[in-house]
Amino acid sequence: MIQAIGLTSNPRKEFPPALDDVSFEAQAGCVTALLGGAGAGKTTALRLMLELQQGRGVTFFRGRPLHRMAHPSREVGVLLGDVPGHPARSVRGHLRMLCAAAGVPARRADEVLEAVGLVSLRDERLGTLSRGMDRRLGLACTLLADPHTLVLDDPADGLTTRERRWLHGALRAHAAQGGTVLLTTADPKEAARTADRVVTLERGRLVADQDASEFARTRLRPRVAVRTPHASRLATLLSKQARTAQRSVEVVRESGNRLSVYGSNCADVGEIAFRNGILVHQLADEIGDMGPGPQADPESFEPRADEEARAAYGDAGSVAGEAGVRGRRRRAAGPRRGEGRASRDLPSASERTPSLSGEGQDGETGLDNSAEHPQGTADELAARDADGGTSDHPAYGLPDLPPPISVRPAPSPLRPLRYELRRALGVGTGFITAGVVLVMSALTAVALARTGHTPHARLLVAWPRELPLPPAALGAGLLGAIAFGDEFRHPALAADRGTVPRRLGLLAAKLLVASVTALVLAVLTVGCDIEVLYLVYGRELAEVPADWLALSASWIALVVGCAWAGVLAAGLFRSTTAGLAAVVTVPIVVVPLVQKVVEGPSVRTAAGFPLRLRELLLSQWPFGGERYLAAVARVVGQPVGSAMTLSLTALLCAYLFTTLRSRVR
Repeated sequence: MIQAIGLTSNPRKEFPPALDDVSFEAQAGCVTALLGGAGAGKTTALRLMLELQQGRGVTFFRGRPLHRMAHPSREVGVLLGDVPGHPARSVRGHLRMLCAAAGVPARRADEVLEAVGLVSLRDERLGTLSRGMDRRLGLACTLLADPHTLVLDDPADGLTTRERRWLHGALRAHAAQGGTVLLTTADPKEAARTADRVVTLERGRLVADQDASEFARTRLRPRVAVRTPHASRLATLLSKQARTAQRSVEVVRESGNRLSVYGSNCADVGEIAFRNGILVHQLADEIGDMGPGPQADPESFEPRADEEARAAYGDAGSVAGEAGVRGRRRRAAGPRRGEGRASRDLPSASERTPSLSGEGQDGETGLDNSAEHPQGTADELAARDADGGTSDHPAYGLPDLPPPISVRPAPSPLRPLRYELRRALGVGTGFITAGVVLVMSALTAVALARTGHTPHARLLVAWPRELPLPPAALGAGLLGAIAFGDEFRHPALAADRGTVPRRLGLLAAKLLVASVTALVLAVLTVGCDIEVLYLVYGRELAEVPADWLALSASWIALVVGCAWAGVLAAGLFRSTTAGLAAVVTVPIVVVPLVQKVVEGPSVRTAAGFPLRLRELLLSQWPFGGERYLAAVARVVGQPVGSAMTLSLTALLCAYLFTTLRSRVR
């Protein structure tokens, strides 16, 4: 069950808010349609309910707002657009990756594929799916965590009639199992056919909240479409005939020479036109839209005094204020609806305000807000109410304005390491990049060996003096930048936000996978270069240097450092290009600065630093640990090592600062 109370968006400059004081309910076991044309505020209402944009109001999903839920995806499934997955990833691979993010077993992907009818397309790439298949995949993504509530923004947009029928059947099946379904649509006929209840919005205000049958009877009426060059004359004659016969007929002037006649039929309209010699180009029975809107200018109509018609066509922006809650300020922009209908359509204050200290509807214990709820006898509460009712306790009145809505942070993957592995292995980008790096490195090593002016250590890693970095280091940096850059380009983790959560768990998983990838790439590069040099030039160039341990440590540290720099920079600047640029900036900009500082005039040196460090610790390093410490100190003491260490430290601090700042906000 969904309870939305007082949803109001923040106004922008001189424009009014896109949504103004909208309240409604979506019952469990029912399909509720949020109906309205372009600019009516449907998507804004959903984003406020899901706490995706700032505003005012409160929305309860089975008695709890989203920010009070530990795992919102297990309670609410959201589909606000197309599936933003990598076009080269398979359907099954995409769902398995999201299973890791949602913390559910991988077999759940096969279950939802069968439920939405995509088993035969599980190996297809996302970029090859049609519009209808993409919608099925979007529904599968929302069902992964088996949520109770589904919130979908115009899910049938662009679908064929057959695909629409299937989608509505799937949503109806979810509601039949006790779930709650809330969808938006701009088609009144679709809302009447598929929904149990229709909530109509117009210009950001609530116009009607009706059962589907009542909506079809009062707002979705049959009409006669007429096209004639004498539209004004025919409209006048039809209205005059209706008054004479005392019939309820509405004639609405459409654009051009078209008329929409409500409450009549083709035979009557055609007979009147024939008797008066009026040429008619079109005469057809149609199922009308929602009838004349606020801009419609009916030529004439039979006056009707029944309140039901006024409730169907009048502006009822303050419908939430009729719930009998004292102390809440009504907005003067529109008249309130009838007292009887409001009491029938919306719950009372005690029903709308869920208990946060008792047992919830989902069987879980709610939060204890006893510190926020004032205690006292009934006389004390009555006295406070008599004093003005300024408190926000539901027993004696709500505040003048609904509570503010803060943007809820994007959730982090529940299993970040498994998610990152499936993300990296689900597409061929990493394998293609590694293959290109190995080929380029081997060709560069052969070319350097032919010239004969490159030191043996640089020859084995294919690092010419003219290049800032060897191909393996550039490839590792590119793979690290892609690890975070693809998250922003194809935001599968937070499809409704267009961004990715900056959480330390996700960062640690990406750094770990990038480290392993860089280590494998570094080892394969050296091995391939040695093998190619042996095949082309013989054993002389394929010999391993005597100080291979220190050189290996420096080489691995360089490649892993480039991968880390790519990950951190791409996560900080939200771009793969920025991540790769940061990797290249280190040897081009940072290394010369470090060399200038190191080679500058100095009266002190750090000679003997490892020995003094050992004496300071007053303990013997196990397994000759002082040698490794000395090797690390030598690596960091090199200009490239110092620059890489400095760059990584700066990027990590900036990333942590950005993450903490977003949490504080």
